[in-house]
Amino acid sequence: MRFLLLAACAALSVGLIAGCATAPRGAWVELAGARYSVEIADDDSERAKGLMFRDALGNDQGMLFIHDREEMQAYWMKNTRIPLDILYFDGTRRLVSQQRDVPPCTLGDGCPPYPSAAPARFVLELNAGEAKKLGLEDGAELTFGPGIAAP
Repeated sequence: MRFLLLAACAALSVGLIAGCATAPRGAWVELAGARYSVEIADDDSERAKGLMFRDALGNDQGMLFIHDREEMQAYWMKNTRIPLDILYFDGTRRLVSQQRDVPPCTLGDGCPPYPSAAPARFVLELNAGEAKKLGLEDGAELTFGPGIAAP
């Protein structure tokens, strides 16, 4: 009986792993003609962690932070090991503020904030230099791919 239980658990584990391997790549956004695969941070815990402790971010990857309402935002780089562009978008997904080439910070709670210049609901973090490469200007539109649930 014990053997059957172990065999059933093993079979279930293999099925779950196989299911993970065939899962869709994930959510994406488009900005200025470029597509980025994004991780979604849509609750307080995920937004607080952000890209902390990451040693790298792929060239076509980023993190999309979704807030419950449009308001002034301020992000910091506490425990963030890679330089980033922090892009702030309003509720209509228009770029309203940019913080480019924000350096990593090892000062813990002493890391400075990088505020938005206008109220924002969505924040996109990309590798530093992406905003310059895309020639981003305020007013640029952020498009969400399928799977991003944001009212």
